[in-house]
Amino acid sequence: MNQETEHIKTPEFVTLKFQLAGLGSRASALILDTLILVIGNVLLGLFIFFITTSNMNLIFIHPDLLFGLLIIGLFVVNWGYFFVCEYFFAGKTAGKRLMGIRAIQENGHSLTLLSAFIRNLLRIIDMLPTAYFLGMVMVFFHPKHKRLGDVTAGTIVVHERKAKRDRTVTKIEKEIQSRGLSKDQLHLQEWTLRSMETKDWKLVKTYIQRLLQLPPFERKQRTKQVASILLPKIGLNVEDKNEQELENLLLVLYLILREEWEYEL
Repeated sequence: MNQETEHIKTPEFVTLKFQLAGLGSRASALILDTLILVIGNVLLGLFIFFITTSNMNLIFIHPDLLFGLLIIGLFVVNWGYFFVCEYFFAGKTAGKRLMGIRAIQENGHSLTLLSAFIRNLLRIIDMLPTAYFLGMVMVFFHPKHKRLGDVTAGTIVVHERKAKRDRTVTKIEKEIQSRGLSKDQLHLQEWTLRSMETKDWKLVKTYIQRLLQLPPFERKQRTKQVASILLPKIGLNVEDKNEQELENLLLVLYLILREEWEYEL
């Protein structure tokens, strides 16, 4: 099936465009993830086997109990892998990352704890009767390429969008380069990035675009205003920093948010 484009309007009335991931890319990602899980399952099985057969067995557990623990361990590994990866790594498992796709909410936001839990819990049903047959059928026929877990959790799987890159270097990019700044100078946790909203991106982008055109007094005043709004959101104190430091932090924050918010299909 052809990949459709999904248009999502945010609460700030900004329309985002996403290219839905179809059966081919989702199946390829699942195959890669399955290979990783097979390795994990084998290692877990070998660990249990070593415990039960070792002559230096230091724990006295009945074999039936160990078998039960193995079954529970396999479930935790196979289900927990998808849940942990998608919640903590912006909707991407290792397979999804390699295929350039990610799971998001239908409103365009990152997965919440509840949505990640629901969509992965229902993998149990999507796997029926075998090899994700039900899930693949639903993805193929659903207009938004959803499996049951997506329908219930209100999620979609989309292709990663690439940040726009102008062919010519802008004045502000030259300014950033002259200051020796890069996005690696500010390390933000995933949940911190999730707290940043569309309005925050628009604010820092507008500030950056006007920065070099502002007269000195207005530039200083505007820098303090924008910094007092945005920097506390990422856990930084404004009071103990001078104007130059605040400008540099906002410039680095701009580089980071640009990776998340400024896209092209």
